[in-house]
Amino acid sequence: MPRPIAATIHTTALHHNLERVRRSVPDAKVWAVVKANAYGHGIERVYEGLRGADGFALLDLAEAERVRHLGWRGPILLLEGVFEPRDLELCSRLGLWHAVHCDEQIDMLAAHKTQVPHRVFLKMNSGMNRLGFTPERYRAAWARLNALPQVDEISFMTHFSDADGPRGIAHQMAAFNAAAQDLPGERSLSNSAATLRHAQDAGVRADWVRAGIVVYGSAPDFPEHNASHWGLQPTMTLSTRLIATQQLQAGDTVGYGSRFTADGPLTIGIAACGYADGYPRHCDTGTPVLVNGVRTRLVGRVSMDMVTVDLTPLQQAGVDVGFGSEVTLWGRASNGVVLSIDEVAQAAGTVGYELMCALAQRVPVVVDGGA
Repeated sequence: MPRPIAATIHTTALHHNLERVRRSVPDAKVWAVVKANAYGHGIERVYEGLRGADGFALLDLAEAERVRHLGWRGPILLLEGVFEPRDLELCSRLGLWHAVHCDEQIDMLAAHKTQVPHRVFLKMNSGMNRLGFTPERYRAAWARLNALPQVDEISFMTHFSDADGPRGIAHQMAAFNAAAQDLPGERSLSNSAATLRHAQDAGVRADWVRAGIVVYGSAPDFPEHNASHWGLQPTMTLSTRLIATQQLQAGDTVGYGSRFTADGPLTIGIAACGYADGYPRHCDTGTPVLVNGVRTRLVGRVSMDMVTVDLTPLQQAGVDVGFGSEVTLWGRASNGVVLSIDEVAQAAGTVGYELMCALAQRVPVVVDGGA
């Protein structure tokens, strides 16, 4: 028998979350962002749940090829564009759209020999200060692209740094609109947080939105709002089972470093999951976990292959628990109770994105059609 740990990808939850995005921006087209192997879910596993999107957005040419091999004939956008001239040949062959964020990428296009002009998304650095042309240089970059026979339609994009927080997007929208407002072409502005929080803001013209973490059931502005607030469903469940129990007395310690000391009699369970499975080592005593669908807590330090959990809440509730009991590290338990991945990530001092992407290769993954 293999270890009892498994990750389950919920196809109908992906579909549900995608439709939730559409309700926020009914007049916009939606990119389903599947970079980083669909945020750790697996591109092939999420495809059925996300094929209702208008396009797929990602980073790697190899991932773009995988999407095409699945049968997708619609738009695919390379969010960081190309990295070397020969990448443009594959863009031509696969019919990929790609971002242009620097002079070097324009130079590559100018030297590229192609029979089919490219659809490009000219990126503005409106304040994020990662990729893109500054507002002062944006129109000159557009003019260069517009003069190239290798370029067909030019669309426009930027990325918001503070859509999930109090600063908001107004300062970046002002910079973007001042530089691009009269240029012809479609706009792609909003990431997940902006799609949920700022879709109705004045001046936000949404031809395309980029739905990333939102389609995977994580709240982009947690902890201000949780996934339930936004009507999102978890798309990944990481679950395992208890492989042992231990009876502690006052003064007994648990795990490496004796980080937890029992202050009285206590029953703990040992679950088959650890940091080698992608569960964060930084999760400390108090991190939430579900056992048989009942909320309880981790105790002690996370090991490579095991975590230890407090079984007191189950005993108090009269719930049978022991060897083989279900443990839900995040996602949906078999009784329907949900533990948000965002809560677990917060306990680890990180975000749900990282937990999804860090799922270890040794964890078996299954796909179901349930939420």
